[in-house]
Amino acid sequence: MKKVTKAILQDAAARLMFTLSDEQLEVLLNEFDILVQQMELIGHLEGVDVLEPMTFPFDVTVDDLRPDEPTQPLTQTEALQNASSKIAGQIKLPKVV
Repeated sequence: MKKVTKAILQDAAARLMFTLSDEQLEVLLNEFDILVQQMELIGHLEGVDVLEPMTFPFDVTVDDLRPDEPTQPLTQTEALQNASSKIAGQIKLPKVV
């Protein structure tokens, strides 16, 4: 694995159009050292080569929508039967501003 250096981090920051102070570079460099050590530990685990890489931590399920089944729509009388306020064959609603 390629060694992460301050020059590489500065180049990456410049490509992302921001600058890092020397203090920030030191912190980031230390974080990368920890990350590389953890990756090396994982690489030494027995049988890690035969495992399938995990691209998403949860099982993905595909739920299909129910099939459309044509039915008879409600008649105007049926639609209005539970409305408390009606006017001219329509449900009267309060004014909304």
